[in-house]
Amino acid sequence: MQNYPIFIDLNNQPCLIVGGGEVALRKIRLMRTANAKITVIAPNLCTDLKSEFGTDIEHIERKFSPDDIKNYRLITAATNDSKVNKQVSQLAQAANIPVNVVDQPELCSFITPSIIDRSPALIAISTGGGAPVLARILRAKLEAFIPASYGHLAKAMQKYRDQIKATFSEEKDRRRFWEKITQGSIAEQFFSGQVEDAEQSLQAAILLAQENKLADVNEVGEVWLIGAGPGDPDLLTFKALRLMQQADVVLFDRLVSKEVLNLSRRDADRIYVGKRRSDHAVPQEEINQLLVDLAKRGKRVVRLKGGDPFIFGRGGEEIELLAKSGIPFQIVPGITAASGCATYAGIPLTHRDHAQSCLFVTGHLKNDTIDLDWQRMATPNQTVVVYMGLVGLPIICKQLIAHGVSPTMPIALIQQGTMSNQRVVIGTITSLPEQVKNKEIKAPTLIIIGSVVSLEENLSWYEATS
Repeated sequence: MQNYPIFIDLNNQPCLIVGGGEVALRKIRLMRTANAKITVIAPNLCTDLKSEFGTDIEHIERKFSPDDIKNYRLITAATNDSKVNKQVSQLAQAANIPVNVVDQPELCSFITPSIIDRSPALIAISTGGGAPVLARILRAKLEAFIPASYGHLAKAMQKYRDQIKATFSEEKDRRRFWEKITQGSIAEQFFSGQVEDAEQSLQAAILLAQENKLADVNEVGEVWLIGAGPGDPDLLTFKALRLMQQADVVLFDRLVSKEVLNLSRRDADRIYVGKRRSDHAVPQEEINQLLVDLAKRGKRVVRLKGGDPFIFGRGGEEIELLAKSGIPFQIVPGITAASGCATYAGIPLTHRDHAQSCLFVTGHLKNDTIDLDWQRMATPNQTVVVYMGLVGLPIICKQLIAHGVSPTMPIALIQQGTMSNQRVVIGTITSLPEQVKNKEIKAPTLIIIGSVVSLEENLSWYEATS
């Protein structure tokens, strides 16, 4: 280990910054978040430093002098003069004062890491000062997996720490209690911003623990209804990924890509509950009840649905029974197929010169026909997106023409949208049904109707198949 990691208390402590430019400003911003008392020695301050901290720091308006090395907690050299920086370093180290010289790790007695601030929880990442860009990249990756609201949880744990210590004399029991809290529904309440409710739940859990009912804490599980997006795993939200990594059980449908499913916790049980046309692996009512039953057994259950759970996903039916059964649940929106597939195909759903509104419909066949508001779908200057319309495509096109849509209206059919094997077929509502017959198209597909489709040739980064 090249450097020994340490956190230092700067609250109201005197710190010296030598230099008044943009680099000094960045250091001051960070140190002020720790409530440091800052003195800046520099002939001039840059405009931004003046406007942000002009009245919040002591500014000694001159060049650095060796006599300036006094009883400071920390010293930072941030000038553009390497000789001055070296002098500051030598004098500070001779006085046994920690010193940092920006971008010159060989002159530093301490280095400033990249920081993930979830106060009072802090995560510091360092490469020994030799690869700061890599440290920033690592920080960005961790930022994605650690919700900002971790700070609320950390504060609550800090607040009740002594109470738990008094309740459990054994360290292993205290650890077991906090593990249940940090990995269960109470933590998720904090992460979801329900801070007051979460703290009440934590207080209730502490009361149970004091009554020697530790096993009852978080006995009931939770259900997380997650939108898996249209297929590309990079389109998952940070929250979706975090919850998927915690799941005991994952219920998924056929529209969830393997790439997305494989991001769930490796040892979680996976249950396929997908539906195809005229082939429901598990009836919807059984899915609803299964979610309740699994949660009552204390399981953390992810219900993973393609696209967004509330757009043709029957998510409302599932949470209705959960609510009636008193099961805690969360809903994580996903990028719906209309947005994801259209974007990847280079087709804007709205455009000032083409469409001022967008209509989503489902094209499911029932008794070999489709019951839709054809007149509304034929409204000019709008985009119509048809989910699950592959089989009914000839009927859809025929009805739109019959209700006044131009036979030359552009239309696109997107197969496996957002994935590496995405395929886009472009035509008109007159020609597309015949084109599709010869293309061996398979679900999942999405149909986009409107003059915005004509923009695909210029805006798409995927090659269209025509």
